[in-house]
Amino acid sequence: MILLNSKKRLVTLFIVFLCGIIIFIIGLGGTGLVDETPPLFASAARAMSESGDWLTPKVNGMFRFDKPPLIYWLMGFFYSLPKNEIWDSYGTLSARLPSALGSLSLMLMIGDTLFCWPQKGDKQFLTPLVASLGFALSPLIIIWSRAAVSDALLTGTLGISLLLFWRRMASEQDGQCLTAWVFLGFAILTKGPVAFVLAALTITSFLFSQRDWKSLLQKINLKKGLLITVVISLPWYVLELLKEGKPFWDNFFGYHNFQRYTSVVNNHTEPLWFYLYIMVLASLPFTPFLYHGIFKAFKDFLKSYKGNCKTSETLNTFSLCWLTSVLIFFSISATKLPSYWLPAIPAAAILISNSFINLENSNKIYSCLWIFNILILFGFSMAFFFSNIWLGLINDPEMPNLVSELISSGIIFRAKLFFSLFTLLSIILFCIKSNRILVYSQILLLIGQSFLMSPIRKLADTSRQLPLRNISKLILDVREGQETLAMIGIRKPSLHYYSRQIVFYEPNTKEGLINLSERLNTDRRENYEDQPDYEFNSLLVVIDEYSSRAQHWSNINHQKLGEYGIYNLWRIQKNDLNKYSEFLFNSGYKSDWKERKVEKF
Repeated sequence: MILLNSKKRLVTLFIVFLCGIIIFIIGLGGTGLVDETPPLFASAARAMSESGDWLTPKVNGMFRFDKPPLIYWLMGFFYSLPKNEIWDSYGTLSARLPSALGSLSLMLMIGDTLFCWPQKGDKQFLTPLVASLGFALSPLIIIWSRAAVSDALLTGTLGISLLLFWRRMASEQDGQCLTAWVFLGFAILTKGPVAFVLAALTITSFLFSQRDWKSLLQKINLKKGLLITVVISLPWYVLELLKEGKPFWDNFFGYHNFQRYTSVVNNHTEPLWFYLYIMVLASLPFTPFLYHGIFKAFKDFLKSYKGNCKTSETLNTFSLCWLTSVLIFFSISATKLPSYWLPAIPAAAILISNSFINLENSNKIYSCLWIFNILILFGFSMAFFFSNIWLGLINDPEMPNLVSELISSGIIFRAKLFFSLFTLLSIILFCIKSNRILVYSQILLLIGQSFLMSPIRKLADTSRQLPLRNISKLILDVREGQETLAMIGIRKPSLHYYSRQIVFYEPNTKEGLINLSERLNTDRRENYEDQPDYEFNSLLVVIDEYSSRAQHWSNINHQKLGEYGIYNLWRIQKNDLNKYSEFLFNSGYKSDWKERKVEKF
């Protein structure tokens, strides 16, 4: 192992840190929250900060039991910092920092691990950079590390835990493996029992490949470690269960864990091989090197199984077990989402670096892999050069002018320019047979993601989220008394976040109209700061232009107060709403709002 006080180690980590700042931190709070899940996390965290109730997450006056509290606590901590409304005007920096810092910390851990335990090869001082950038430049990591959800924080805490477990097993020095168990506890507090299951599958499968598995198991202090993890992760579950009882048990364990795994939830059904596709997408454009790294790791796995490999040389075997555990576990799951693959991406990045270590510029495999890589980049270039073919297929009702805005913003031109140059430079590097071509390509991609992603984020924010922020400001300006607020048709949790009001969400159907009338009389929710007056004679309604054309809504007398994007703000008298609701009820339509799950708006 390299000496811990090595200057080269510090320089390497500093370079990795700067790259991480560029990818994860710069511009993090420059845009609004993206519907629909991030505003739910942000609202729950802000409610904790402002109400002082740090135990039970609540959104829009309802319990939010879908995730454990660590992500809310971290977001709430940033919301609680002095002058938060000044340095975080959108509230997005506070909400996104836990995800970004989780990924940045894991990126540093990957770089440090590859530096301190260099695998065989003569590129040991470049390999940490290749591995850490292989993780950070994954398209999925770039997206989710800048989102106010718990997936990136789970990936960070679980990934750090697993790398610390391996480092302890690979180390020849005496010591304990307590920090790994601490981070495992954090991972369980981030997303629940799934973190423990993935860690157990990874470590068990790795130990299976090792002849001295008993001594390795002893190194990680199983009994003491489990106790530490339980002490960190279990108290919140026990306290919440004692406080809320069956609703917490049914929603967190029953619905969001057991039911999500055993049955399809929210129509997220995919074939068994779905994550094989996601594995390809998540490592683009360097996917060919991932498969080569997997092949080399499998050969190392066989060597380890036969006892022909030192434990300090088994990082690739451990990464293969890690990636395979995530692949198998979530492939079996009935509910499948692309974000479920995130915990495997650190392992994939290490396997990409394994390919980098083992390739020589005169090798036929080297040539084949780079030809595939260049073809992928050429495919991206051609896709943007012929963008007129697929741009016409874009039809987002929430952003009706998206195609024209994409063209006028210059994003398509930027993409053409970048991928053309990227392809050309890759060909040049390939022709001169540079043995650092993968590093240079990652640096080009690092520059490119800054060149492309910033205008894309700003365009998406202006087209999709700015109208909701503007209409939220209008609500606060025109609200009379403590008028109740409703949103009809397209449902946006960010309306609750930005307006800070209880919002009744209903579909634009006739049943939705009856639901709204009934709920205003019976569904009396409490808000932590601005309680609506349910007896007030009027209400405010945000309704999208498509829903406003429905006859049963347009027939109700209303006062139009403003319009932003596709959203209109109406004021409706409750008597008019109740009369039309009674008419629809007498026509045979019934309410259905009581049949919904408590988490659903």
